[in-house]
Amino acid sequence: MLTISPISAFDDNYIWMFHAPDSRDVFVVDPGDPTPVEEALKHYKLSLAGILITHHHVDHTGGINVLTKGRNIPVYGPDNENIAGITHTVRDNDTIELSGCQFRIMTTPGHTLDHIAYFTESGESGNPALFCGDTLFVGGCGRLFEGTAEQMFQSLSRLAELPGNTAIYCAHEYTQANLQFAQAVEPHNQMLQKQIQQVRAFRAENLPTVPSTIEQELATNPFLRSNQPEVIQAASNRDSSSNASPVDVLRVIRAWKDNF
Repeated sequence: MLTISPISAFDDNYIWMFHAPDSRDVFVVDPGDPTPVEEALKHYKLSLAGILITHHHVDHTGGINVLTKGRNIPVYGPDNENIAGITHTVRDNDTIELSGCQFRIMTTPGHTLDHIAYFTESGESGNPALFCGDTLFVGGCGRLFEGTAEQMFQSLSRLAELPGNTAIYCAHEYTQANLQFAQAVEPHNQMLQKQIQQVRAFRAENLPTVPSTIEQELATNPFLRSNQPEVIQAASNRDSSSNASPVDVLRVIRAWKDNF
């Protein structure tokens, strides 16, 4: 079991920090900015034991060099020579043990070609946990900067097969904007309407809207619902060339979201 906490960075990034409840040794996920990490370590009297990286974008990797200076710690990440500081390259279905928990590596290309996610069955309160970077967001998914709609669809489909109570620790506070778009796609989704109200209340108190769960996303996230009639119809209305296949629906609504 883990204790998992967000560290806010930049305008809307989350750097996730986790550790065993009885340990002061912590790991951080995607530390784009070293300063808030160092501040959290000092404030809570914690020791940095390692770093996990999901993909090469600088807002996820920018803190590696500073955080590893003077520390002999592992840095886990994808097989990409352009990420300086990786000490342990991990690949699909590899397993690593951190804070007494087994993590499985899942390749999730789409946002970038090197994107990976880290899944453990022993997250907070004993529930499964997924550190998914920029592949899956609350109510959304990452832009297709390098990958294709087919790749993103396959990646999201793979994540959708995880247990419903899996907590999703994504790397950005994009939820309000994502749900506004989701409402445009599925205006009659009652669970989505309820979630919008909950998120509005959270953000009014400046509270994180993350994590969500796989179950919640399957019910409200249009990018996991590209086989649903209302989402298919919305894609067709947006682009008459849409062939209504789940991949093509995702392609259309992702392009729509890019300009929403």
